Amino acid sequence: MEFTTEPFDLDEAPTHAVVAREVIQAAELDAVDVGPFGNTAEGGADEVLTAVDSLLRQALASGATRVSLQVNVIEGETP
Repeated sequence: MEFTTEPFDLDEAPTHAVVAREVIQAAELDAVDVGPFGNTAEGGADEVLTAVDSLLRQALASGATRVSLQVNVIEGETP
């Protein structure tokens, strides 16, 4: 999956971005890459869906006004 949260702040990471990063890093995922303009994570379908649920709920509760999310299913994986 790939995601970003908004609004952006180029001077300091906003609370919602920090919360989103913490949620994803704490999730039971296979790989996580957190960057200033986008974040990616990989894992099994159940783990990714659980992480997405928590990510959306906590980022929005922490002030995100928009979460852009893309989820890709790798061939052979079941949703």
